[in-house]
Amino acid sequence: MNEIDIDGSQGEGGGQILRTALSLSMCTGKPVHISQIRAKRPKPGLMRQHLVCVQAAQAICGATVEGAELGSTSLRFAPGTTRAGEHSFAIGTAGSCMLVFQTVLPALMLTQAPSVLKLSGGTHNPMAPTWHFIERAFAPLLARMGVNVEGQLLRMGFYPAGGGEVELLIRPAREGLSPFDLLERGAQQAAFGECLVPGLSVRIADRELDTLGRTLGWTTAQLRVMPSRQNEGPGNALMATLEHEHVTEVFTSFGEKEVTSEKVAKLLAKEVAAYMASQAPVGPHLADQLALPMALAVQASAKPGAYAASEMTEHAWTNLDVIRRFLPVRIEVSEQPDRRAGWLIRFAPEAT
Repeated sequence: MNEIDIDGSQGEGGGQILRTALSLSMCTGKPVHISQIRAKRPKPGLMRQHLVCVQAAQAICGATVEGAELGSTSLRFAPGTTRAGEHSFAIGTAGSCMLVFQTVLPALMLTQAPSVLKLSGGTHNPMAPTWHFIERAFAPLLARMGVNVEGQLLRMGFYPAGGGEVELLIRPAREGLSPFDLLERGAQQAAFGECLVPGLSVRIADRELDTLGRTLGWTTAQLRVMPSRQNEGPGNALMATLEHEHVTEVFTSFGEKEVTSEKVAKLLAKEVAAYMASQAPVGPHLADQLALPMALAVQASAKPGAYAASEMTEHAWTNLDVIRRFLPVRIEVSEQPDRRAGWLIRFAPEAT
C-alpha cells in the first residue's frame, strides 16, 4: 500500500496533525510518513506527550515505526492489526493523557470487542480537551454514532505536577457506526460554572466564580467549587457547562501565575458569550473533535452526516485537510448566510 506523506508544518502546524494521521493510519491500514512535525511550535518535534501517542498507537496495532524519539521531526508509521483489550499508557509528565485517548480511540471503536484504557498524565490541560469535556460534550455524541465510552476520573492531574489517572471503557458500535445531523441546540436545560482549585486557596475559586457569575448574569445556585484532594494540585480550572436538548458544551479557562482570578473568569465568560451569541450547536473545539469520528461513520455507513459550528478555527481546517488525505469522504464547509447560524460542515461518501 502506498505511503501517505503528511507535511506537519501545514495549517496550524501543531501536534493534532500527528495525532489525526496516526489515528487514520490505524483505521485504514495505510502507512504514513509525517515530516516537519510540530514545525510551527516554539519547540518543534516530538515532545513527551506526542511520543506517548506514537507509542500507544504502535502498541495497539503492532505498527512498525521509524523516528519515534524525543525531538524527532520525522516519523514513519506502518500499522498492523488493531487489537482490542486492556491497554495502559503513562506519559510520565503533566502532558495530556486525554490526547493519548483521542489518538487511539478511533481505531479501538472500529474493533469487534470492548477495550479498556488506563492512562496517566494531565487530565486538565490548556490546549487539550479536558476530562470533563470528553465526559460531558464528546462522549454523548459518540453514543449517537453507536459507540459507548464510559470512564472514571481516578485522580486529577494539572501542569506541572501531572499525576492524573483515568480509566475508560470503549464499547464499539454493535451495528456499525452511524452518522447524524446536529444542526440545532434545542432548548437550554442547564448552565453552570464550576471551579477546581486543588492545592490552592479556595479564595481563588470564590473570586473566579463571583466574576463569572456577574459577567454572565448567573445566580449563585449556578456556581460551585468542585471537590478535590490537595494532592491533586496545585492547579486551577474554571469550567462552564451549557446543556441543551441536543448537545452539551464545556468551556474551560486555566489559572496561571501572574494572571488574576478576575482575568481567568473574564476569558471564560468571553468564550461562553461568543458561543451563546451564535445559534450553532457545536462550539469551536467540539467542531474539531467531532470531525474524525463523523468522517469514519460516513465512510462506514455510506450515509451523509452534518453539524453546524459556531466558529471554524485554523486547527479545525487543518484537521479536515488531514482527514481528506486518508478517507474517501467529501467534506464541504460553508458559512451560513445568517452568521448566527455559524458554519455548516457536511460529510458525504465520495461517489464511486
